[in-house]
Parts: sequence; C-alpha cells; structure tokens
Amino acid sequence: MKHGLATTPFGRRTMSLGLLATQAQAQAIKPGATVHKWKVVQALTEAKDRLGLPDRALAVLNALLSFHQETTLTAGDALVVFPSNAKLAARAHGVAPTTLRRHLAILVDAGIVIRRDSPNGKRYARRGEGGEISEAFGFDLTPLVARAEEFEQLASEVAAEKKALRLARERVTLARRDITKLIALGIDEGIPGDWAGLHAAYLALVSGLKRSATTPALLQVASDLEDLAREIANHLELFVNSQKSDGNESRNGHHKQNSNTESYELEPAFEKDRGAAPSCDLTTTNEAGLPGEKPTLARSDLGTPLGMVLQACPDIVEYSSDRAGEGIAAQPAIANWTAFLKTAALVRAMLGISPDAWRDAVETMGMVDASIVIAAILQKGDEVRFPGGYLRALTEKKRAGEFSVGPILMALINGQLRGSKREFGQ
Repeated sequence: MKHGLATTPFGRRTMSLGLLATQAQAQAIKPGATVHKWKVVQALTEAKDRLGLPDRALAVLNALLSFHQETTLTAGDALVVFPSNAKLAARAHGVAPTTLRRHLAILVDAGIVIRRDSPNGKRYARRGEGGEISEAFGFDLTPLVARAEEFEQLASEVAAEKKALRLARERVTLARRDITKLIALGIDEGIPGDWAGLHAAYLALVSGLKRSATTPALLQVASDLEDLAREIANHLELFVNSQKSDGNESRNGHHKQNSNTESYELEPAFEKDRGAAPSCDLTTTNEAGLPGEKPTLARSDLGTPLGMVLQACPDIVEYSSDRAGEGIAAQPAIANWTAFLKTAALVRAMLGISPDAWRDAVETMGMVDASIVIAAILQKGDEVRFPGGYLRALTEKKRAGEFSVGPILMALINGQLRGSKREFGQ
C-alpha cells in the first residue's frame, strides 16, 4: 500500500529525519528498477564497516530476504516481507528475541529496510479477490533497490582500500627482507661498514609498526625502509666494484704495493664508527688470563663492529674490569677490542670451557670471532647447558664453512627487540 505519506513507526518508536530521507529515496525510485538481492547483500557485506552494520545485522537481513521468493528485487513489486519474530529468529540461526529486535532496529536506522507498521504494530498482509497481496505491513526492502549503486560504490572503495593496505604491507615485508639479508651478507663476507648502526636504524624504523597500522603509515615506513635498503645495496655494490677494479689492475700488471683491503673509501653514511676494529698489535691472554702471544686476525675479524657485538651481548660488560665514569659512580665498560678480548678470556674460564676447546676455536675462527661466541654463550644463559660442547659444535661448523658470527648476533638483537615489545604490550 502506498498512500503517499511518510510511514511512522508504531508505539514508542520515534520518527527521525533519517527515516524520512530513506522513505523519500525509496519513493523516488523509477518503477521497474531491478537488482539481484544477493549481490546487494554481498556489497553490503564488503561495506558493512562504512555503514555501521555488525555481522549479526547482516544475518538478520539475509533472513528477511529469504522471505522474498524471487532472487531479484524490482521497484513497484510487492517488496514488503512480514514474517513473525519467531520465524525470522529461526531463519537467523536461532538468534535471541532481544538480539533480533536490536539488529532489526540497526537495519532500519541505517536505511537498509523501512519499517511499515500496521495500526496495531502486527505484521500481516491483506489479499484481494485473486489471492494476491493488496496490502502488507512488515519490512519494506525497497531501499535495497534504491541504494544498490551506493552500496556497490562503497564496496568498491573498501576493496580498493584493502588492496592498497595489502600492497603497502608487501612493500614493508620485501624491504625488511632485503635489509636484513644485505646486512647479514655484509657481516658474513667481512665487508667494512657500520653494520651495527645500520641495523639500529632498521630497528628504529620497524619498532613502531603495529598490526593496526594504516595505509599512509605503512607507506611512509615502506619508503624509509626502501631508502635504507638502497643505501646498503649501493655500499655493497661499491665494495664489489672496488674488488673488481683491484683484480683488473693486478692482472694488468698495475698491482699497488699497498695491499690493505681497508684502504678504499666508503660513502659518508658508512664512515661512522666501525666499532674500532682490532689491529694486529692486540695482545691476547693465555688460559691463565696472563698476556700471551699476539693473535693472527682473520679477514672476517675486521668486519664485525664492536658496537654490534655489545648490542647483541650486553651481559659481558658486567664482567669487565675497566670502568667508565669517576668515583663510586663508575660503571663496568668495554671501550675497545682489547678490553673485550680480555673480558672474554675471563668469561671463558668462568663458563668452564676447557683450554683445549678454546684453543681449537681460536685456531679455526680467529681470536675475535671465538671471543664473540663466548659473549653469545654468556648472553644465551640457560639456553646453553654445555658451553664447552656448544663451542666445539660451532667450531666444527666453522671448519665446514657453515658458521659465521653475524647471524647469531642478529638473532640475539632481534630477540631483545621482541622482548621489549612484549614488555610494553605492543
């Protein structure tokens, strides 16, 4: 029944301008306009957050549409459904009566359906002489036809936003992978560079990321990460090109007398503190902790910055005999590789690692890498039940070319970052 007037709700339910606008929009629709009802529901499902529709309200809408026999909704046809609350609740998977009423009100307030109340508030239909419905009171589905294009547009916008979010997350993931693997490559190959500083810069960029991060925030982080990855890649390419250049000069008979592999210039961004890499003048200690013979440093010894080692293994600082500060405020500190090697020798004895296992590790890994492993064992704490056996296992892996200190340091740093996030509830 269409009498040309606004349909007001029954009982204590009040009329609103929103309801009036929905009814006016339904009345203005062109007769014969047709939509597929389940496609409209699909669009509503995509755009439900924009419209403020909870999932249960959509389930109630599905139940309402099941009482309309046709799969299409056509303006001008009988689009009022009038099921009882009991039948509607049954088709809405047994929803409770109070929940059903609440979500019906949500659908009405959102302009998805129109409530056509009878004089006594009951839902029913009157039939004419031919048995056809001449007048019905219940829920009018006409807004689904009138607003179908709007719902489709909202669904398209939501889909585009989800795609943009997914692509932004992919960019962040790819950039993170590039950075971590390029840093690991630089460390494993012993390429000079401020790897600790670069890794700290990487952690600073990703530490604020949350699962609920918006697309603009992700895009900004992705851009910053990509810039950092490009910077690292450029540095590695410079190193490779310099090696090729040195090789060509050697083959052409122009080999320079200065064979120091550290002599080439680095980009300014990589000329920061490299952790004060040790020179061959370092004095080590023997098993008794007394000065001994000077170590022969491997090429890889020069590639791991002391800053990264101390960032990954801060516990070893507490065993240093050196102090930073004055008076009673002085704190244990490791300011250079000499102090680090001396402290590692003390910790090695404290961990109960035999002189034989230590000697084998130094001969295979080099003094610096072996000392770094000692610091890592100390940092792992109870995770390593047999420090001597653990050191021997890593020594065998090193001998087989399957171990370097870079990944173990990175794992310790990442573990500390994850622990920090858990502590602050991120």
